[in-house]
Amino acid sequence: MEFFVSEDSIVRKIWGKSDTILFIFAGAAAEFALNKAVDWLYYTGKLPADPIGRLFSTVEYARKIVFTPTQQAHKAIDTMAAIHAGLEKKRGSQIPDWSYRDVLFMLIYYSIAAYELLERKLTEEEKQEVYDVFYRMGSRMGVKELPATYEEWLPVRETHLGQDLEKSVYTEDLFKQYRKHLGNMRFRVLIEAQKLVVPQRVKELLQFSDFSLLTPVVPLYKVSRLMKMDWMLKKILLPGAYQEQIQGLDIVPHPRPSK
Repeated sequence: MEFFVSEDSIVRKIWGKSDTILFIFAGAAAEFALNKAVDWLYYTGKLPADPIGRLFSTVEYARKIVFTPTQQAHKAIDTMAAIHAGLEKKRGSQIPDWSYRDVLFMLIYYSIAAYELLERKLTEEEKQEVYDVFYRMGSRMGVKELPATYEEWLPVRETHLGQDLEKSVYTEDLFKQYRKHLGNMRFRVLIEAQKLVVPQRVKELLQFSDFSLLTPVVPLYKVSRLMKMDWMLKKILLPGAYQEQIQGLDIVPHPRPSK
């Protein structure tokens, strides 16, 4: 059976652990809030009404793409494209091409950043592998002007960060919603987690310091995973209503064969 993402892919390792996924979306939550096209996420009102729930629905689409046969992955991608097309029809205008690229670029960047924070540095070959998966996903959705390789993507990503981000009323409102739905303590943890993975441009716009209170905690967290105690930390730090969904994010990926 052919899979959209091969069973021994590094992408399955990245998207097969709940903690890595949560850091991916912590970073994306910060950058999403700064995107100049974030008003599209407000059009239906679903994002500000339930930002945590929207995170899990987005994760579910990503999991379908990463862990299912090619035909099912294509169906999930086509469904996402159809949802966006329906939104454009309702609003009577098109989502900018650069905004589609930005979302794709976030998935690429934070997949790498989160895994490197919690696991190890990726090789250039593995980074290319991550890029290839999301390149194929974007191509299937009809996203235009995607660089052909990871190396070609790097300067394009920097250009997008410089051109497509700004702090706006939507930024402020989204962070208010994050605080409302997480509570003060968990919101503080979110901010400190974001500091660990977001690029410098995002830090500057959000006025984040370079130091995160979680920096000394990360090594301890890695130890807790080895001792199978990380579930206790997740239970403390994450809303109880989502505990079952968070546990469901953990998938044991197929091992990469030794070379």
